[in-house]
Amino acid sequence: MSESNTIAASTADQNGAVPGEPVKKDENSRRGNWGNQIEFVLTSVGYAVGLGNVWRFPYLCYRNGGGAFMLPYFIMLVFCGIPLFFLELSFGQFASLGCLGVWKISPMFKGVGYGMMVVSTYIGIYYNVVICIAFYYFFMSMTNLLPWTYCNNPWNTPACSGVVGSGSQLNSSLANATTTLVAGVSEIVNRSKRTSPSEEYWKHYVLNISDDIGNFGEVRLPILGCLAISWVVVFLCLIRGVKSSGKVVYFTATFPYVVLTILFIRGITLDGAINGIKYYLTPQWQKVLDAKVWGDAASQIFYSLGCAWGGLITMASYNKFHNNCFRDSIIISITNCATSVYAGFVIFSILGFMAHNLNVPVSEVADHGPGLAFVAYPEALTLLPISPLWSLLFFFMLILLGLGTQFCLLETLVTAIVDEIGTDWIIRNKTVVTLSVAIVGFLLGVPLTTQAGIYWLLLMDNYAASFSLVIISCIMCICVMHIYGHRNYFKDVEMMLGFPPPLFFKVCWRFISPLIISFILIFTVIQYKPITYNDYIYPGWSLAIGFSMALSSVVCIPVYALYKISRSPGATFRERLKFACQPHPKWGPALQEHRTGRYAPMASEETVEVRPLKEREELKEEKIEKEEETEKERENEKERKDEISLTIQGSNGSTNTHNNPNPSA
Repeated sequence: MSESNTIAASTADQNGAVPGEPVKKDENSRRGNWGNQIEFVLTSVGYAVGLGNVWRFPYLCYRNGGGAFMLPYFIMLVFCGIPLFFLELSFGQFASLGCLGVWKISPMFKGVGYGMMVVSTYIGIYYNVVICIAFYYFFMSMTNLLPWTYCNNPWNTPACSGVVGSGSQLNSSLANATTTLVAGVSEIVNRSKRTSPSEEYWKHYVLNISDDIGNFGEVRLPILGCLAISWVVVFLCLIRGVKSSGKVVYFTATFPYVVLTILFIRGITLDGAINGIKYYLTPQWQKVLDAKVWGDAASQIFYSLGCAWGGLITMASYNKFHNNCFRDSIIISITNCATSVYAGFVIFSILGFMAHNLNVPVSEVADHGPGLAFVAYPEALTLLPISPLWSLLFFFMLILLGLGTQFCLLETLVTAIVDEIGTDWIIRNKTVVTLSVAIVGFLLGVPLTTQAGIYWLLLMDNYAASFSLVIISCIMCICVMHIYGHRNYFKDVEMMLGFPPPLFFKVCWRFISPLIISFILIFTVIQYKPITYNDYIYPGWSLAIGFSMALSSVVCIPVYALYKISRSPGATFRERLKFACQPHPKWGPALQEHRTGRYAPMASEETVEVRPLKEREELKEEKIEKEEETEKERENEKERKDEISLTIQGSNGSTNTHNNPNPSA
């Protein structure tokens, strides 16, 4: 093998090319690609592994039968999670387009892409607010004494009762804090009415929470400042698109595992940690027969993998065409679920320690969502020697977990806009689009930094990305498998990977996964309860806003479908419908060298435009050279004819011709 071929082959291996596939020019220089395959895998892991893995899964696990919950959880992973993940990765990679552009596969369903954009917008707004609160706690942990340790602060109420002693114990060294817990616990009177210092710090100081969702009060300036920091960090990491974010994820996607491991080692060495882990894992097999447990397992798999957000399609669109996304989907999905299980050990070892010192069951200290991240766990950390160090590590981990998801949410919106406009100017100035989206996201997040902000944050979390995601995903499966055609899609995947999708995935895509998605939707509707926050019951008008947010993404689908049908050619509705469902002529691989087989006849000047700039210049040069050669041949032919006519000219001055070889005088 020549040196150039060896280099090309090694490059293909580095970028995850299918083994045995002939090496081709696989670089989309106009749009950009990942630097290497590791960047894509780490980015996707960072996207899928988010705050929910830490603050939602452990709670669901212990509530739904402990270790018994793992059975339905992993069954749902195999039959729904991994197949859907593979479907979205292969979808985006094949077309090298974001969540809007890929719907050239069936233009009538482009509303699904708009729905994904709406969902990503909602999530991106409130997700960064959660990250900014983690930033705030991170900064507040840079002290000798965590501010939520004791009850002697201006914001505390008479009902406050700390797990660490007060009074004379206030001056005791932090190293001896764990030895004075018994005295601290003995001071707790009337356990049922106790509010912890961390809870009061959260409610009365950090949020200064108002009494109603409609009472916005003032903007919490420290939170607003942290929100600005959070958006600046996200923008800087995405300033060059995947070229810059691909480098950042080497740290943001891996360091949380370092922190989790440190916290786990510290946690299991504490008294009571084993009780917490037992509570987390002890199987209650009778709950496996409960439909709610299966519904929770399916929902958690679906939401934690980030299906139907548009992020998976977007991230995969920057892959090389022949990248083995089948392998990637399995690696990333299993990593995501393993992280959830691992995080449960970290959380419940500390909560078990806390319950042991309070002499109460683990269930009384267990919580989920913001309550776990900003109340229960920080309170448990105050029991540890050198508590500020553990607090810094914990909140730094939350920040990195959140940023990994936020990068992809912002990139999803930016890529969709750039792909849709598609001009050279917008591609060259993608940074301007990223900055614009970041500024708009920051401004839309400002209301969530007010005194009523937590109410709105939870409203968006519960409604903006709930049943709408399930509907979007179900319609995507129906469109790709049944409108475009499963045989067509299987051939596309085989053309891209070098092998067809395994039979198991073919069956899941066509039948099993859509059925499970439908089950999740039905389960979500049946189990619906109006949102509450502690004792606060949301008013009806706020719930109406919540449902409006949920429907705003779903309504994009029928509205765009009707628009597309009305603009399609045809004498009857049926003809227009048929035309609107047919793949666009530009559907298929982005680069010309990949448009083989049934895509070859579709190659045109427009298709050539997406080739790398260098190739386009080479094509132009070849075309000019051919024209010059043709012109020279014509001139030579003309000269030869002239010479022949001169040599056969008669003495009478007449010229012999083919038409009149013997002319009369």
